Amino acid sequence: MTSGRRTTRRTAKPKPCPDCQTGQVSEAFKVGTRSKRESTDRQEALCLTCFGTGQAPE
Repeated sequence: MTSGRRTTRRTAKPKPCPDCQTGQVSEAFKVGTRSKRESTDRQEALCLTCFGTGQAPE
């Protein structure tokens, strides 16, 4: 009797998102009631391409 050769499938490493690399992007925001000037500070937000996973969409 011969034993069957078993092969294992390797899963490919996920590719990083081309827009963010980490799942988060920094965005500018506006302040003020009437003039709505843009602030010099930045805030973190989820990347809309990968929805915060950091992996490229399939």
